[in-house]
Amino acid sequence: MKKYELLYVISSNANETQRDEIIEKFKKFIEDRKGNVLGLDKWGMKKFTYPIKFKNEGFYVLMNFEAEPTIIKEMENLMNISEDIVRKMFTIKD
Repeated sequence: MKKYELLYVISSNANETQRDEIIEKFKKFIEDRKGNVLGLDKWGMKKFTYPIKFKNEGFYVLMNFEAEPTIIKEMENLMNISEDIVRKMFTIKD
């Protein structure tokens, strides 16, 4: 398994309960595929430098995890179809 870092931004339209459900959904997605979530940091609401999808701010979440490389494409596709995810960035950690 490889180690990854995922930074994603949840839309400001989501309330606190919805944000927690989204965060739990992606955490469970990794764990259901035999991955391990090593750390989860909620950075909170931050302003964007420029508007993204007509929004000026979003809720940032940083997740560190171990998983098989095949999970990344699946998770990326899931995030692409989610209306609540504004941006995402996967990084391989050494």
